[in-house]
Amino acid sequence: MLEWIVTICILIVVVLFWPVTMYFAPSGQSPGLLSGLGRRISRCQIKRPDRCVSDPTAVPTATIAAMGEAETVALICKPSALAKYLHKHCVTFCNFATASRWDWRANPFLQTVLGACWPSESAVHFVRDHLQMSDSGLVALDWAAAGSAPHKRRRTSSNSTSPVLLIIPNSFGKITWNVLKLCDMALSRGYVPVVFNRRGQNGTPLSTPRLQQFGDPADLREAVRYVRYRRPAARLYAVSEGTGSGLLLSYLGECGSSSYLTAAACLSPVFRCQAWFESSPCWPFHWVLLLYQKTCLSRYRTALEEAMHTDSLFSCSSLRSLEEALFCLPSGREGGGAGCSWEEYWERNDPLRDVDEVAVPVLCVCSRDDPVRGEPGTTLPLELFESNPHFFLLLTGRGGHCGFFTPGEGEGGAPWSHCALLEFFRGTTDFFAAEERAQLAARRRGLRGGVGAVTVGNARGFRHRSISTCKRLPACSHSIHAIYSWQRSYTR
Repeated sequence: MLEWIVTICILIVVVLFWPVTMYFAPSGQSPGLLSGLGRRISRCQIKRPDRCVSDPTAVPTATIAAMGEAETVALICKPSALAKYLHKHCVTFCNFATASRWDWRANPFLQTVLGACWPSESAVHFVRDHLQMSDSGLVALDWAAAGSAPHKRRRTSSNSTSPVLLIIPNSFGKITWNVLKLCDMALSRGYVPVVFNRRGQNGTPLSTPRLQQFGDPADLREAVRYVRYRRPAARLYAVSEGTGSGLLLSYLGECGSSSYLTAAACLSPVFRCQAWFESSPCWPFHWVLLLYQKTCLSRYRTALEEAMHTDSLFSCSSLRSLEEALFCLPSGREGGGAGCSWEEYWERNDPLRDVDEVAVPVLCVCSRDDPVRGEPGTTLPLELFESNPHFFLLLTGRGGHCGFFTPGEGEGGAPWSHCALLEFFRGTTDFFAAEERAQLAARRRGLRGGVGAVTVGNARGFRHRSISTCKRLPACSHSIHAIYSWQRSYTR
């Protein structure tokens, strides 16, 4: 009930003040605020004409605002074989329709609120599995299934090859309308969606006085092992929403080529998380997020008293102070985690700390008017997408935070972002399959003899060397060679 009251209040405030802001602001975005980012993109396009954009023939503009008028979406990435393939075959990337100035979809606050709180009418229910971690903590996996009501529990076959879509909600544990809609859409396209719930979130019991730190992927790693045990023959993809992208990026960086994932996607990710906690989002969202997290933690107040000062915890007035109270414990208290300073905490939890070790394609869908992430000029690490061939950025002019509603809505009324990320998964899978066929054909031609032919013994030696000469394995117990046969040729 409290959640609905807060949502209605925010909607009333936005509806009352939006016409006033639209009247005094000639554009939905501030040219002075975004011009620096626009010049940066323009210079890169001029230096690299083969840069990946939604319309390669479009003339670069001087500012990001003018760029938004010229093209509704830009695919920013390092030129590579995979980038060219995605640009050619992922038509959804170019189909982002900009709403008119007075359409509600042009308001980033309404997009954000509706995407998070609007009730879903999708006929999806969940079957929950509780997983016990190595320290006796519990996390939950909610397997989505079609149907308006739960049926008798039914285990899917371990030999099924239907791809699994692992969904990581925001770090506050809120299952939003976007997550439910993504489950519904993924089911219709043959995926098996499963939602990862952290300790103490979304009804998951808190069996130990320890919560999951912002960028600690230990629990997620064990959950992925379980999913692989349940579905060993299926490909595994992952999608994260909002601040939940910090956990996914941390997992990909820590596990590297042993992540078990074929591809991943982040919807409206927050990249510079320490700065985000320190500056906080604009006051309506900051107040709602703080109140929601305190409400969820209040259920476990008695249990948390063993590990931290709950009085100071529930008297926090900012997201930063709440995060510090949870994980940066003062001296003399034990149980919730090791005491550390704020800077030391983010050295261990920064999502981009091991970003160079990411070894699978990652699509990030962001909007320039995201009111939760903040100003794009300081919150989007464009240099990451320009230099790392594994990262792709779909940057739209409008869409809010995890909104991306368009006048021509996608399949079943789903946001445009859902269609784009599922097409990205299909495109990367098709590209890998084509690479495998090409390598297999080349190997067969070599084994038949002729110019450049190699003997069977030499072929075996090459395969052995290809494994032994790869870069050092990260500190993750997964074995990538038991899963994939494709090579990372898409980085060329």
